[in-house]
Amino acid sequence: MILFILLIALGFALLIGGADILVRGASSLALRLKVPDLVIGLTVVAFGTSTPELVVNLVSAFKGTAGIAFGNVIGSNLFNILGILGICSLVMPLQVKTNTTWREIPFALMTSFILLILVNDSHFVSGAKDILTWGDGLVLLGFFAIFLVYTHNLSKQGAESESSSRRYSLPISLAFIAGGLIGLILGGNLVVTFAVKLARLFGMSESVIGLTIVAIGTSLPELSTSLVAAIRKKPDIAVGNVIGSNIFNLLFVMGITSLVSPMPYDRIFNPGQFVMIGSTLLLFIMMFNPKRHRLDRWEGAILLIIYILYSVLFLK
Repeated sequence: MILFILLIALGFALLIGGADILVRGASSLALRLKVPDLVIGLTVVAFGTSTPELVVNLVSAFKGTAGIAFGNVIGSNLFNILGILGICSLVMPLQVKTNTTWREIPFALMTSFILLILVNDSHFVSGAKDILTWGDGLVLLGFFAIFLVYTHNLSKQGAESESSSRRYSLPISLAFIAGGLIGLILGGNLVVTFAVKLARLFGMSESVIGLTIVAIGTSLPELSTSLVAAIRKKPDIAVGNVIGSNIFNLLFVMGITSLVSPMPYDRIFNPGQFVMIGSTLLLFIMMFNPKRHRLDRWEGAILLIIYILYSVLFLK
């Protein structure tokens, strides 16, 4: 058992380290190609923090562990909204100054509804099986393309800002990208393989492991990014990183996963999806009432309490 835990921890270390190196290399390459800094932040960095979820899901698709795949994405999104934003707002109330998140939160809410509808086929068609097919994946990727177009248009509207990313030489940038991918692949394989073994050892389902251990582990890059942003008093980055990551997880990660292999869906995830939708709506209400655009400490505490209660009730 201890060996399994150590190997899972090693896998998470490789995932987080690989994601960081990949972001550094990709950001440097994007700068050399004169990609606007705003686009780098909303695409390259957001994609980088979501690569652990992507790699874990791809490995799960190849290994046929759909419970890990769905649990990873749904659990990560729940932890992002309730856990990460709850923690960040306790450190520093998150006062949002731009209207970027005003558009992104409703978009994230819409994508949550889309995934819920796509995987519950039997509710709409008699005799149908609940499964995320390659056709469903194309639908998700289509909405992801719309998100990229929105990001591109946003970069045209915003003024250029000085990038905080370091520019490396072309060989070093490519080496970082290659090294990051290798770390992600090795880490993802370790996490999925030994998380499943650990689940079986304790008599737990893959779904529970995916929603808890794997989900929180793959969300560590988002946690560190948003926490640092909150400490540095950059609330737009803290909130935008979480919402952008959730959109990537729902549309890109699940879309690509279903193209690799159709994913049978277990309705045990429906309560998690309902909580994810409700939490996104609650976040919108908390942050965008007519009088203020801020997530206060007491509101963050509410988000954390909801996450703890959900986790305890689900694990029963």
